[in-house]
Amino acid sequence: MQNRTLGSQGLEVAAIGYGSMGLTMGYGPGDEQEGVAAIRRAHDLGITFFDTAELYGWGTGNNEVLLGKAVRDFRDEVVLATKFGFAQTEQGLGLDSRPDNIRTVTDNSLRYLGVDHIDVLYQHRVDPDVPIEDVAGTVKELIDAGKVKYFGLSEAGPQTIRRAHAVQPVSVLQTEYSLFERDVEQLFPVLDELGVGFVAYSPLGRGFITGTAKPAGEYDVTDMRNVDSRWQPGNFEKNVEAVGKLGDLAATKGITVSQLALAWLLTRGERVVPIPGTRSVQRIEENAGAVDVPLTEADLATIDEILPHGGFGARYSEDHAPVWI
Repeated sequence: MQNRTLGSQGLEVAAIGYGSMGLTMGYGPGDEQEGVAAIRRAHDLGITFFDTAELYGWGTGNNEVLLGKAVRDFRDEVVLATKFGFAQTEQGLGLDSRPDNIRTVTDNSLRYLGVDHIDVLYQHRVDPDVPIEDVAGTVKELIDAGKVKYFGLSEAGPQTIRRAHAVQPVSVLQTEYSLFERDVEQLFPVLDELGVGFVAYSPLGRGFITGTAKPAGEYDVTDMRNVDSRWQPGNFEKNVEAVGKLGDLAATKGITVSQLALAWLLTRGERVVPIPGTRSVQRIEENAGAVDVPLTEADLATIDEILPHGGFGARYSEDHAPVWI
């Protein structure tokens, strides 16, 4: 497995990481044994970067607990990332990046993961009610105390990144990025200027680019894809057609469409590390194989012809779309 360096503070991880959200939320019921097996197989294959969050095990920490249990025997060989910044309100899920909450969530995450430090601590979403300088300053205190090693932001815009970076260097920005979602490319010049790495979540379009997508309504009732606009009539058929064309290209290279999509991300620059998530050991093996897939200029041109501007359908509803400031 190849390694990449995220940011200018020395954060080194494997070129392919692992996102654990789907083990406990978003994609229907999970199985703990399956999840542990997937994480341990990922480690066997050289994957060293594992991503979780308070939100993924809301109120119980079960996602962080599962990840901590899975990596217990090789914790010193991996990089663990988690996130703070959400809160339950009377109106539903809200934001809370107040310093006291950051400290509380960090201590909870340390306990749930069963570790003495967190390698990467992200602000999960920008909180408009808390100055980013206060957020960055609090994470700096946690770094100085030895509880955290690196600072990350998720779904943040250029001004926020600059202001945070001036207080505590930002090692990595995490945002959705895939053949279906390319808007974040507008932020890359700022990341290059400041020396900030980039982590691509949902690098397989929430599973659509695996070639196994079903229409909305055919998933478990708890599965977010039932309401995702890319799965709705009209968009769904166009996306299936595009993935079929990507699959044809992948077949000429003797690889899967997932490997093609991940290999494409790895051509976007040495700063980029995708974190696909899966409960399947077989999919882990498939994803890890993407690091050995070479793509030619002709391959990249064909991909751009198939999906020049991303997939069909917005990634979030207007009510939940992040605003990059």
